[in-house]
Amino acid sequence: MPGGEFAAIERIRRALPQSPPTGETWIGDDAAVLRPPAPGQALLLSTDTCVAGLHADLDLVGLDDLGWKALAAALSDLAAMGGCPSNCLVTVMGPSDTDLEQLYRGLAAASERWTCPIVGGDLVNAPLLAVSVSVSGVVPVGRRAVLRSGARPGDLLFVTGPLGGSAAGLALLRSERRTPPSQVPPSQDAPRQVPPSQDPNPGPALRLVASHRRPLARVAEGMAAAAGGATAMIDVSDGLGADLGHLADSSGVGFELVDIPVAEGADLSDALGGGEDYELVFAAPEQVKVTAAFAEAGLPKPLLMGACTSDPSERRLRGEQLGRLGWEHEWR
Repeated sequence: MPGGEFAAIERIRRALPQSPPTGETWIGDDAAVLRPPAPGQALLLSTDTCVAGLHADLDLVGLDDLGWKALAAALSDLAAMGGCPSNCLVTVMGPSDTDLEQLYRGLAAASERWTCPIVGGDLVNAPLLAVSVSVSGVVPVGRRAVLRSGARPGDLLFVTGPLGGSAAGLALLRSERRTPPSQVPPSQDAPRQVPPSQDPNPGPALRLVASHRRPLARVAEGMAAAAGGATAMIDVSDGLGADLGHLADSSGVGFELVDIPVAEGADLSDALGGGEDYELVFAAPEQVKVTAAFAEAGLPKPLLMGACTSDPSERRLRGEQLGRLGWEHEWR
């Protein structure tokens, strides 16, 4: 994308799928001008950053995948509050030769997928590529944001889908990189060549790789969980062991898990500590009400894992104490 920063911004503006509605101003001015939420709606704000080499190995995935993941990860935080996305700001920091066109293809695809327009942002030259996304959203009128801190002893624990797929997909891509091309089975050779959205019936290997390359923010599921009486909720970004621990800590409860759904081709360690699945874990008192809310939204019913207990020190899986697995950034 030659021509300097302002030419790049103009090309980005033209490449994005949505146009501002009457009365709003998006990319191209000093700030975006947006309509306020409707009366009775709570405003949600969140931000997330994807760093090349840390959140995405660009020897294994494309710049478009990094762009998609950056936006999907930020939207997943809104999903975990039971919110609906409104718009976002994207800041790209990176070397001057970064292929912005490819990066924004992934950002634009995610923006269109979740109807979350990119209304502005910034471009900054830096020695390392990072994409920072700030998102805004709303909680539907008549509902409250679902926090991590509302779970109560006796509440059931659900997850919106199988876990461990992203970690297993990353391991599959890494094994492909170590295998000579002539020895790579077709099921492992295909993932980087076939975009997940274009294969209606992907095999297990393709599904795992797609889980890593293009994770899905469970926005509809988060709103269904809220409608079904969720008392606490969190997205699985750092691994189930870590994220369920955060929910339990915030709520002052323990938990007893009887089952953990594991994605086909993954294993239990991937599910507990792999992270970046972006499924939602939530507590709710009534299974019937939860199931009905998901059915009304046309979604598969969430999977029951266990229940919250009154002892905050209790973190058990099938009777065994569960260690705190998962990812955590280090700060000193």
